[in-house]
Amino acid sequence: MPVRPLTSADRDRWVELRGKLWPSQDVGEYATTSFVDGLGERQAVFVAEAGDTIVGFVEVSLRPHAEGCRTKPVGYLEGWYVEKAHRSSGLGRELIAAAEDWARTAGCSEMASDCVEGNAIGLVAHEHLGYRPTVKCVLLRKSL
Repeated sequence: MPVRPLTSADRDRWVELRGKLWPSQDVGEYATTSFVDGLGERQAVFVAEAGDTIVGFVEVSLRPHAEGCRTKPVGYLEGWYVEKAHRSSGLGRELIAAAEDWARTAGCSEMASDCVEGNAIGLVAHEHLGYRPTVKCVLLRKSL
């Protein structure tokens, strides 16, 4: 299953998969995001294909810092999704390897990510690829 950078032709399928990863978000807002059409200087998206269909993606960015990391900048896994039928096939590992290679090329020596509390599948997948928890954090918000 080839892993390659996202192109504008992939946009609709990528937005559909993003909706599966983040069902409570308005995925339509991503239709014009700067992730589309190649690799950016500070962010990139890689997709994985099975046949002629995209079945997974990883979004990666450069962040000036990340909790628990010692170096700057830090490669950050912003989003990672593989369709259920293609999980445990090595596809997730290939996507992460592409993201890590991109970050390494950008000068990073560390990667970071996050996982929503209670997402046991996501946590196990991260740990299986060598990611370890650093700090636990509760995010708070208030409407004004």
